[in-house]
Amino acid sequence: MAARWFTWPAPVVLAPVPLATLAIAAAGWRSLSRGGAAGPFAATVGLFAMSYLGIAVSLWPYAVPRHYTLWEAASAPSAQVFLGVGTVFLLPIIIMYTAWSYWVFRGKLRQDIGYH
Repeated sequence: MAARWFTWPAPVVLAPVPLATLAIAAAGWRSLSRGGAAGPFAATVGLFAMSYLGIAVSLWPYAVPRHYTLWEAASAPSAQVFLGVGTVFLLPIIIMYTAWSYWVFRGKLRQDIGYH
């Protein structure tokens, strides 16, 4: 992994990943003093995404480091098509059901009710 990040020209090409991580962390730190939850939450999600991007860049193209590439570990194309078709039909149903359940339970909690 060190060779991937620190041999030329990788430091120039991959520099946006740690720089963006640093910028997101600084923005999250500043948002803590402003109050509210949206800024720190967005910064946390951004840092989480950047950590996965860093892992993906470090391990590419291996699914299992130094053993199997992503293409060797992939399932058969027919299985991928089968799962893709199932996802196309089931994911909207899952999203609609989740939205409906949030709609049904909206407003059921008040700020003064809770475990004190």
